[in-house]
Amino acid sequence: MFNGLDHLAIIVPDTDEALQVWRDKFGFPVLYSEVIHNGSLKMTHLDLGNTQLQLVQPLAPDHPLAAWLQENGPGLHHFCLKVDDVGEAYQKIGAMGLPPAGPPPHQGTQGKRATFIDPTATATVRVELTGK
Repeated sequence: MFNGLDHLAIIVPDTDEALQVWRDKFGFPVLYSEVIHNGSLKMTHLDLGNTQLQLVQPLAPDHPLAAWLQENGPGLHHFCLKVDDVGEAYQKIGAMGLPPAGPPPHQGTQGKRATFIDPTATATVRVELTGK
């Protein structure tokens, strides 16, 4: 069911400042950037060659990731695995001992859907699944 790594996600307070590190110093090219979830998140994807780096900037002060950023500071938030069908994966992961975290899949970037696995099942590592 899992088809490899889709991306690593870093929560950042300012995308432009983060790009000065990941694009300008490391040389990773920007693939795309978009604002999602009714203007509450900015997602910028950079090409790492074999996967992507996702810079996640909370734009709304009441977004849960803004609170996460305030508590933890910028840094690695999760890694994301590719699946063919997120809805199907959402239905199957519980039986695998990997219960979903929260509600059914939500809209992700580039028209993909996404869902998270409950971190209590993964030794507190945040794992996202993405696909159609």
